[in-house]
Amino acid sequence: MTFDLNAPMFKDEAAAIAHMEADRWPDGATCPLCGGCERVHKMGGTTQAGMFVCYDCDGKFTVRTGTVFERSHIPLHKWLLAIYLMGASKKGISAHQLHRMLGITYKSAWFMAMRIREAMAPFESAAPIGGAGKIVEADEVELGRSHKSKKRPRHHNKRFVALVERGGAVRSVVIDGANSPEIRAAIARHVDPASTLHTDGAQVY
Repeated sequence: MTFDLNAPMFKDEAAAIAHMEADRWPDGATCPLCGGCERVHKMGGTTQAGMFVCYDCDGKFTVRTGTVFERSHIPLHKWLLAIYLMGASKKGISAHQLHRMLGITYKSAWFMAMRIREAMAPFESAAPIGGAGKIVEADEVELGRSHKSKKRPRHHNKRFVALVERGGAVRSVVIDGANSPEIRAAIARHVDPASTLHTDGAQVY
């Protein structure tokens, strides 16, 4: 399948949402929270575009819910463009390139690339990464507005542990806080204990 880079879904948020809804739910929206589809309705006048409500479970969701796009402040049309660029590039595309081409911060581009590569990986990648003789790099990442911004309090930012196996798999794990128990638990779940772990030396590890 080929796409026109001038297609509205790569440039307009409403078009991107409509494209994803049609692709994910060709027969109508299904609640990703409970699986219901009979009593699902799109909400009007909400602050978040494309919001649905399921009257079976009283849950609210969008086409992002349960996908790599969930809990991301990056516009959906930029996600779709990033996926296209990464999938179409024969030699691969770096986070620096995505940062320049999409007009987003390097940290956001790096996060997107990790999420997309993880989603494109085979199912077997759910197993712990690394192993004997392999190096896994771990780093805590915080995404969101600047801490100095008055529009978005720091506690609304998203925190992740980024795990990168040198020459191999990558994984990003959402954590509730940048504390030792959270980070160590994430590493224990997702990194083979036989791996050599490289960090920035912070005490949380």
